Amino acid sequence: MRIVRQQTRLQTLINLLAPFLGLILILAIFSSMPDIQSRFLRLANLKSVATQSVIVALGALGMTLVIIGGGIDLSAASNIALSSVVTAYAINAGLPPLLAVGLGILTGGAVGFVNGALITRLRLVPFIITMGMMGIARGVAKWIADNQKIDAPLTWVNELMAKSPRPSWLMLAPGVWLMIVFAVAMAVVLRYTVFGRHVFAIGSNEAAARLCGVRTNRAKIIVYAIAGLFCGLSGVMEFSRLTVGDPTVAVGLELDIIAAVVIGGGSLSGGEGSILGSMIGVFIMAFLRNGCTMMGWPNYIQEIIIGVIIVAAVSLDRIRHRRPT
Repeated sequence: MRIVRQQTRLQTLINLLAPFLGLILILAIFSSMPDIQSRFLRLANLKSVATQSVIVALGALGMTLVIIGGGIDLSAASNIALSSVVTAYAINAGLPPLLAVGLGILTGGAVGFVNGALITRLRLVPFIITMGMMGIARGVAKWIADNQKIDAPLTWVNELMAKSPRPSWLMLAPGVWLMIVFAVAMAVVLRYTVFGRHVFAIGSNEAAARLCGVRTNRAKIIVYAIAGLFCGLSGVMEFSRLTVGDPTVAVGLELDIIAAVVIGGGSLSGGEGSILGSMIGVFIMAFLRNGCTMMGWPNYIQEIIIGVIIVAAVSLDRIRHRRPT
């Protein structure tokens, strides 16, 4: 029994350190390349990477909950596009910017709520429901925008993703600070609240969690609704970055979001993952793309490298779960 406990602790330590080591490896590789070593770790580039990471990071916060709970959300990117279009449409219609932001976030939350409700009521696998919602949300976004970009007047919303924030003492874009605040909040929720323990329990063994008195359907609906709200906020940040509402943005972004969670230690089998690990996964992806871009490598090289990393992360997760206990 003592040996088993030691093996479990060692495995937990490895799972915790692996994303850190991956990030350090990426930083070491690109910072040692002669062509970019003088620019890669400069403060300006680090600030740029942090700003570019916000949209994926916010989506990953919600996706972490979903994956820990044993689910998946393929509609995340379409939800981000829809929320950005709703925000732009509301501002263009003359609504106060704060109300427009609220509508964008609530739109994302509504999509997430519908996902959760359909998954629990129809008892279908999340893959099918969210894949259907992926098309529905994207279609609604194109319908609202009339298949074109929505130009909206400049407001304080456009400052959320500014690389040179005002006031200057912020140092980082307000969106980066929001990302940090929400990451800390979600880490606390997962680690120290009853709801967080319920999410882990559902992902580990839903039937056992139900027998223990966990209201699994309600918890799953809340998880998907929270994930939707984060997609809504990510959509607001997308609008802030582009200054227009574009229904065609974020195509394929759900793969980056899911990959960040998996690379950060989240298990597609459910019951495992952490906010810290997901955030490290986001930055691994961001620095990898940034380094490839600075090196002038074609986009297909980036996609191949990221694809290999995703396959390796999922394969290691599967191998780990095949080990006898």
